[in-house]
Amino acid sequence: MRVGVPRECKDGEQRVGLTPAGARALIADGHTVVIAAGAGAAVGFADADYLSVGIEIAASPEALWSCELIVKVKELQPSEFALLVPGTTVFAFAQLHRDPALLEAVLAARIRIIAYEAVRDAAGALPLLAPMSRIAGRLAPFAGAQALATDRGGSGVLLPGVDDVPGANVVIVGAGSVGSEAARVAAQIGCKVCVFSRGEERRTALARSLKELGHGVATYPLSGPEDARFCAAVIDADLVIGAVLEPGMLSPKLLRRALVRSMRRGSALIDVGIDQGGIAETSRMTKLSAPTYVEEGVVHYAVPNMPALVARTATLALTQATLPQVRALAGRGISAALAADPGLRAGAMVWQGAVIHAGLAADVNVPLASAP
Repeated sequence: MRVGVPRECKDGEQRVGLTPAGARALIADGHTVVIAAGAGAAVGFADADYLSVGIEIAASPEALWSCELIVKVKELQPSEFALLVPGTTVFAFAQLHRDPALLEAVLAARIRIIAYEAVRDAAGALPLLAPMSRIAGRLAPFAGAQALATDRGGSGVLLPGVDDVPGANVVIVGAGSVGSEAARVAAQIGCKVCVFSRGEERRTALARSLKELGHGVATYPLSGPEDARFCAAVIDADLVIGAVLEPGMLSPKLLRRALVRSMRRGSALIDVGIDQGGIAETSRMTKLSAPTYVEEGVVHYAVPNMPALVARTATLALTQATLPQVRALAGRGISAALAADPGLRAGAMVWQGAVIHAGLAADVNVPLASAP
């Protein structure tokens, strides 16, 4: 199979869909890999590194996008729509739920999309999303530190405190991969951390693991946006980190506008899950070149591709996670690979003009077609 790796064109996106080592494995399997010139340069992979393992540098964008399988990082961008070829399969973070224009374009192009964020393993976990979630979680407190700076409109609170000045009050919403990593980092640097989550097992595991490390973190159940203890904690917080994920669906709106309005002036909200809509009614997507805005007196950071800030680490982690599925898709063929692996099939979103993912169909109110 011919596998194409484009150069990412989303604002601030530096990652690349395959490392030279990952591409070498595909070539050893008997496949042809075509990559855009300069696609890996920002993460330290020169064209020569790819050429040395037998990869072709695409002669033109059209030559690359005509490959049967396209392996990339972020969702398709408007500049790429005209290059889409019917029947091509795109394997990437798809983010189709929140962007009607993107969904319309991919349906009109009659391509197939398999979304990293919805692929599951045998245990029902999200193995392709998880490493990026862990990275985003570790970055979130640092993004919060920047958002709290006075030059961003923040309150000027230093997250870890200093001398006898206590650390910041940090509320984390969600105890999955993002929330757990954010809680660990925030606790380790001296913040007072409070985690709200609907999942008791995850809350308990997080509290236990941090206690073993010598960090006390308060964890509470979350019944919904009107939960009194949750609302009180948010109002008293210096920093709120949104870390809620409903796989294959839009995020629930847990921070109503009235609650955000009641927060401390100059406090900050890091809405990590903005690519699935975010948890606050006041959240709107930003970009790495302009990551924050102030609304209702609160500094909002809502960048959908936070791992691009550490693009080399993120690229290495992403290829390590995705390569087994890429090899399966290329080796078996798309349809056969999906038929053989229910977890991979769970990531199939659209198929040549039709929506085949139940969560996507429900979110965007379109008919659900049968999977091939």
